[in-house]
Amino acid sequence: MEKHFEKLVGRPCPFSFERNEDGTPMFEDFAKKNHLVTHNGQSFHLFGTCDGIMRYVTEDGEVLRVGLEIKSKQTSAARTSYYSLKKPDEKHVKQCYSYAVMYDVDLYVILYVNGSKKAWEYDEGEFEKSPDIRAFGLEIGESEINSVLDRFADIQASINAGNPPELDLNGWTFNSYKTECAKSLTDAELEDVRDKVSRVMRSNVYPSTKQQYAGALEFIEKVRKGEAV
Repeated sequence: MEKHFEKLVGRPCPFSFERNEDGTPMFEDFAKKNHLVTHNGQSFHLFGTCDGIMRYVTEDGEVLRVGLEIKSKQTSAARTSYYSLKKPDEKHVKQCYSYAVMYDVDLYVILYVNGSKKAWEYDEGEFEKSPDIRAFGLEIGESEINSVLDRFADIQASINAGNPPELDLNGWTFNSYKTECAKSLTDAELEDVRDKVSRVMRSNVYPSTKQQYAGALEFIEKVRKGEAV
C-alpha cells in the first residue's frame, strides 16, 4: 500500500507501518515484545506480537499511531455480514487493550477478513449485506486498559498465593496446560465444570462454542480416568 497507493489513488498514502531502528516494519515477529507491567501492586509481563503498528497522517498533518489486528473468518460467508457481526468479538477487543499497553497506542483497528464465499456471483445488493472485509475502530482509554490489567493482576496475585483462579473454558483451545489443569481440579471444581458445560449446551450460543466446551469436558474426564488423549 505504501508503494502503490499514491500512483493508483492520486494522493499520498495516509497509512504507513511504523519502523524499527533497523528499518524493519513493526508487525508480527518484527514487533515481538516482552513488556513489564506493574498494576494493583502486582508485577507481570505482557508478551506477544501485534499484527502491526501504523502511522496515519490526518488531513491537517497530524501523525497518529494506530494498532492493527487482523482476524480471519472462514466457516461461513455470513460471519462478516452486518446481521451476524454487529461489533467485534469481545476477546479480540481485550487483546487490543493488551497491545495498547505494550505498544503505547490508544487507537486500534480490528479487521475481519472472510475467506469463505457464498458464491462466485451475487444477486444485486446481496454482497453488500455480507462483505468479505469488515473493519472496526477502537479508541482505548484508561478504563479499557484497567479492565484487562485488573484481571492479569488478579491472576498474578493468585499465582503468588498458590490459589489458582477458576478454570476458563472460553480460552480452552489455546490453553497450553490442559493436562495439568485437568489433573489439578478438585472434585468440587470438576462438578462446577460439568454444570457450566451443561448450561452452555442448553443455551443458544454458537455451535462452535458448544463444541469447545463439550470437547474440554471430554478431555478433562479422560485425563482424570488415566485414558490416553
